[in-house]
Amino acid sequence: MTPRLVYLHGFASSPDSSKGRFFADRCAEHGVPVDRPDLNAPDFSRITVTRMVGQVEGLLAGLGRARVVLAGSSLGGFVAWHVAARAERAGRPVDRLVLIAPALDFDTRLPGSLDAGTLARWRECGWREVTHYAEGRTVPLHYGIVEDARAYDARAARVSAPVLVFQGRRDEAVDAGMVARFAAGRPNVELHLLDDDHQLHASLAWMWEQMVRFMGLT
Repeated sequence: MTPRLVYLHGFASSPDSSKGRFFADRCAEHGVPVDRPDLNAPDFSRITVTRMVGQVEGLLAGLGRARVVLAGSSLGGFVAWHVAARAERAGRPVDRLVLIAPALDFDTRLPGSLDAGTLARWRECGWREVTHYAEGRTVPLHYGIVEDARAYDARAARVSAPVLVFQGRRDEAVDAGMVARFAAGRPNVELHLLDDDHQLHASLAWMWEQMVRFMGLT
């Protein structure tokens, strides 16, 4: 059965990001259907992990018996891991998982690695201006994302499906050491540490070659 790729973009990004377009174009060349949900919808200012997980689960429910390869970049990787874990517990596992610079410690290391003082001011005020990269402007973000994220511990969530991980050694947003430690001891996780930064733009062509093999498209 031909797989179907569901791609989850990162924090303050969009389905039309450069990586999202790249993978959609490559999948089209192989006849692989792609879904790229907008995790900002309906209101980025009040996003939470719970809302994103629920949105993706609703999408998967509508795909029926499709062979789903769930891919996520940065925060999208964190969401993808939890969606996959929940799907396994429900007896409807995804076929495979691809994590790209995954922010697997998002529950404790929030956007921008905020210091305690900044986090306290955000909690007191309720709102904080953050850069939305896809929109090219700053937008207010509610503190609810912080409180909600704490309920999602990727280290405790179990996924047994095959997992392919790409992580840049020069990533300043996601700690490569954290990703390596996360992968260690999980025999179903295939980790590739690359000489690249968080965007992994220089590695995309090579990454796609690995995904073709991983998804059985050869």
